[in-house]
Amino acid sequence: MEALTGVQKWLNTISQYDNEFKKWEARSQKIVKRYRDDNRNQNTNETAKFNILWSNVQTLIPAVYARLPKADVSRRFGDNDPVARVASQLIERALDFEIEHYSDFRSTMRHAVEDRFLGGRGVAWVRYEPHVRAQDIPEDGLQVTEDVDEVDRTSEQAQNTMTLDGAMGEEPQEEIEYECAPTDYVHWKDFGHSVARTWEEVTAVWRWVYMTKESLVERFGEEMAKTIPLDAGPETNKQYSTQSKDFTRAKICEMWDKESGKVYWISKSCPNILDERDDPLELENFFPCAKPLYATMTSDTLVPIPDFVLYQDQANALDILTDRIDGMVKALRVRGVYDASQPTLQRLLTEGDNNTLIPVDKWMAFSEKGGLKGSIDLLPIDTLANALLQCYRAQDEIKQTIYEITGISDIVRGQGAASETATAQQIKGQYAGLRLRSMQEDVALFASELFQLKAQVICTKFQPSTILQYAAAQAMNPADQALIPQALMLLKDKPLRSFRIQVDSDSLVQIDEQQNKRDRVEFLQAMGGFLNQALPMGQQAPQLVPMLVELLKFGVGAYKKAEPIEGAIDQAMEQMKQQQQQMAANPTPPPPDPEMIKLQGQQQIEQMKMQATAQAEQLRVQADAQNAQTQAQFDMQVEQMKLQAESQLEAQKQQFEMALANQELQVKERQERYKSELDAATKITIALLSADPNKSVEEANAQATQLTSQISENINAAMAQMAQSSENMAAMHGQTLAQLGNVVQSLGAPKRIIRGADGRVAGVEAAI
Repeated sequence: MEALTGVQKWLNTISQYDNEFKKWEARSQKIVKRYRDDNRNQNTNETAKFNILWSNVQTLIPAVYARLPKADVSRRFGDNDPVARVASQLIERALDFEIEHYSDFRSTMRHAVEDRFLGGRGVAWVRYEPHVRAQDIPEDGLQVTEDVDEVDRTSEQAQNTMTLDGAMGEEPQEEIEYECAPTDYVHWKDFGHSVARTWEEVTAVWRWVYMTKESLVERFGEEMAKTIPLDAGPETNKQYSTQSKDFTRAKICEMWDKESGKVYWISKSCPNILDERDDPLELENFFPCAKPLYATMTSDTLVPIPDFVLYQDQANALDILTDRIDGMVKALRVRGVYDASQPTLQRLLTEGDNNTLIPVDKWMAFSEKGGLKGSIDLLPIDTLANALLQCYRAQDEIKQTIYEITGISDIVRGQGAASETATAQQIKGQYAGLRLRSMQEDVALFASELFQLKAQVICTKFQPSTILQYAAAQAMNPADQALIPQALMLLKDKPLRSFRIQVDSDSLVQIDEQQNKRDRVEFLQAMGGFLNQALPMGQQAPQLVPMLVELLKFGVGAYKKAEPIEGAIDQAMEQMKQQQQQMAANPTPPPPDPEMIKLQGQQQIEQMKMQATAQAEQLRVQADAQNAQTQAQFDMQVEQMKLQAESQLEAQKQQFEMALANQELQVKERQERYKSELDAATKITIALLSADPNKSVEEANAQATQLTSQISENINAAMAQMAQSSENMAAMHGQTLAQLGNVVQSLGAPKRIIRGADGRVAGVEAAI
């Protein structure tokens, strides 16, 4: 009975919501059909229409949401806390991975923004989804894998868990394969909340989920699934009769009650509560959905006012004008009458071509009747054309009125006049974008709340290893990696209290590359100017360095793209603090007295002079000793050379005397031989004369003369040879004497000392 009362309580709450939002749902249904132009297919008499709703929605959606949002996670109070900085980086990286790796957030945001511009309300729902698998257990029963955190499961799943051997009845060991925090899109028909005036007064929210038979068994167990009828199915705009509905699913309501802090699962077709659980996600605001993305709202009700309602009269007038313009365009034809007696005139408009003449019978009679003017008369179209122009002008005026109502300016739609200056267009764009900016801020706030919900799920439900994998912690610098264990502990304790998670509205629209470059250049210029002034100040007054660093962080915080530099500044600040602590522990001695420094300098100079004098005296003594040793060695060398020269001279003298004696002996021998030969020749001549008395005296003289000539030639040759030998010996004797004179002269000449590169004596040479 209590369970029935509980179900009836929530059914009454749902009924109150249905009565409150019945009119809005019917209106939203018509708007969606008009947006899709579904009514055209039902009417047999089709009329021309101008789908201004589709045009405006397709223009506004990319103007407020054109790209994935970028999470901006920062320390709430900006203190110099490296652990909190590393924790904020982990959350931001994990969020970026979630929205980029999984496509659910992208499609959910797109559908929610579209619902906001059609029905006036977009809803998204965040949940935690762990994927578990059975662990491999060895035969000896010991656990191989590491222990993992226990995952919350429903009581029905625990009762229907398969056993390891099918009969023991023990739960198998499970581990998380991977986990995620999906963001589900909730259709505007499938969402509800307790009736209230403002969102802050809402105490309960719910969504309708259509589950198949298999999903019911997996979620609630087989026994409970048998009691739930499959009597519903998701509805679409094209379903106009009950025969076309698909009754193969069960419509389950997931009810979140903030007052009791519990979640209920109920069905209108089941009298009992299907499941009841305490707060499963432990979110800060309890609700798993962000505040819906509303259109126009008032403070007395949460029923939104769709944008189309505010200009539907102008849209209807625009459709009427469009239909009339279409009718006048179709009626704008050349029509008239002609003389039946001239059938050839009919061919004038049907067969006539360029430079083609059509023959006419009885030309004279045709001319007398006034020719073409007298035989044909056309229906005037001037009035119709003027009316058509007036309709076009009225159509433009109505569209301009609609643009003023919706806030779509000519700058936003790219219809600025070519004659306008850049400054004029910029001013118009700033004022025209005021309402558009408000819409962008609403979408950014909606995305920020979704990020906050996902961040809470990640911090409180995800395993530390999953967070580190999503955040790519191994790619962080070593200094930040050392702080990861402390950062993970900080994330588990109410992350929204320590961190600010938000989305910049500019990150949702198409980025302006030129503006991005200008922002970066502006940052570098501002940074460079500050450092040029701060560095000299810090060198002169080190106690001002912490204040200068805080001023630098204050300036860097205004640039979203400069967030990575904040970590480097924190690290530099920490190093400076450590240096200051070391300096405080080991204070530097006071600077010495200038007079003392001057006196010490003079003493050092005098000491250096004395050392230089002593070194010079020592070098002089060493040089004198080396000179004396060198002189003694040189004198010994001179004496040895004199003795060698004298001995050589005596030996050469003896050799010369012996050679001269040998030559004299040879000369004497040759003279004796020549003398004996001459005597022998004389005797031979006398003998010849005596032997041949008949020979005349002239012949005898001739033979004697010939013989004497031969003997004289031999004697002369011998004398010449002897003279040449004497000359050679004299020349040799002269050369020897000259060499000996040079040696003696060099020995007696003054000497010059030769020193090496190090200044030491290397040798002596004659100073010639």
